[in-house]
Amino acid sequence: MKLAAIDIGSNAARLLISEASPSSSGAMDFTKVNLVRVPLRLGFDVFDNGSISEKRACHLIDTIKAYKLLLDVYEVKYLKACATSAMRDASNGAVILQEVKTQTGIDIRIISGQEEASFIYENHIAENLDKSRSYLYIDVGGGSTELTLFSGTRLVFKESFNIGTIRLLHQQVADSSWQQMKDFLKQQLKSIGPVTAIGSGGNINKVFSMSKRKEGKPLSLDTLKDYYKEFSNFSIEERIHMYNLREDRADVIVPALQIYINAMRWAGANEIFVPKIGLADGLIQALYREIAVPANVFQ
Repeated sequence: MKLAAIDIGSNAARLLISEASPSSSGAMDFTKVNLVRVPLRLGFDVFDNGSISEKRACHLIDTIKAYKLLLDVYEVKYLKACATSAMRDASNGAVILQEVKTQTGIDIRIISGQEEASFIYENHIAENLDKSRSYLYIDVGGGSTELTLFSGTRLVFKESFNIGTIRLLHQQVADSSWQQMKDFLKQQLKSIGPVTAIGSGGNINKVFSMSKRKEGKPLSLDTLKDYYKEFSNFSIEERIHMYNLREDRADVIVPALQIYINAMRWAGANEIFVPKIGLADGLIQALYREIAVPANVFQ
């Protein structure tokens, strides 16, 4: 059974197509069939002007039309589509998404920061790790950062902050926003034991790939600090050529590292696992639960 998720973020849009099939143990395996990322960069308009420009709105509609063709070719029956921070803040977001639905038939729902954190947690990565520890999910996007704490067998909190890479690039994050995140983490974690971070987002995935770490091995906080200092010494143009980065990665990787480093410092986390999951993966998991449980599709 093929499932798909569309994630309209502040920096990029993603279409993830996955195949769901039961393993020999009875657990459900999700195999990635295709992932298509388009750097729409909606946040560049929204965080400066409060709305999405006509040019970027047209790019969004064309992107969804292309996704629709792929969904048809792959014969995907089930789809979940969501938009996050930039669309939440855009004064014309709802109007644009209605136009998307009119032209493509695809209904994209704007989700809250709390819902975004919940979908990321749907991946349940912490459940496969040491049950005696506490794990802080840190998902950094262009417009917001979602923090979710999983301690032992319980979900302690999920919170969203309007601190994102594009907001930082455009000087749209006040000191008070940083202080709010710091105070929140310090307050929530004061009675919690050692914390290990779990990072998601394209930037931490890229850093992990560059580090040559083996899958399943964490990055240290010091490693992130080293990359932050190293990248900060070069211009965006230099980063593109020296590290073989796309322009839409080269500009946001430094502010992304700043967010991960601060969140880890304030949480007292010295290591971060990078399972290469994100919102789209969580949407797939949530979609499967919605359709499979009532229908018992594999019974």
